[in-house]
Amino acid sequence: MNTAQSINVLGYTGNNKQFVVKTLNTDLRISQNSKYPELEGPNPYEYILAGFAGCINALGQRVAQEQGIPLNSLQIEITGSLNREEKAGSVKPGFSSIEIKLKPAAQVSIEVLQKWLAEVQQRSPAYHTLVNNTPVNLILFKEFAYN
Repeated sequence: MNTAQSINVLGYTGNNKQFVVKTLNTDLRISQNSKYPELEGPNPYEYILAGFAGCINALGQRVAQEQGIPLNSLQIEITGSLNREEKAGSVKPGFSSIEIKLKPAAQVSIEVLQKWLAEVQQRSPAYHTLVNNTPVNLILFKEFAYN
């Protein structure tokens, strides 16, 4: 039985050169680090890390509740080391590594927090998507009409 749930977003760019992604609940504006400073916002890499942090936060809160951990707050700092392409094919583009620092505020032992962290890591879809080589299919359409 397949229990996969589809999540869909639609991205587009128009004459103003800003890339907009429509989600179910909001529109996200993504910077292309262009020469248009008035359109600047988070770049795609920052969105990847922000999404990762958001996933860890939501799951961390849920797992803490399930394990009876009184989690007062949770700070998540994610740093991605980004490869810069020097020449085509010489360096793999994207992150060479990602470091995540979790700082939970909870009056419990380190052993309890380690068990909590292991469960969060094991259940995190964002973690598994980045760590396991999730297949990505690119499909090209020659023409399209924006409505």
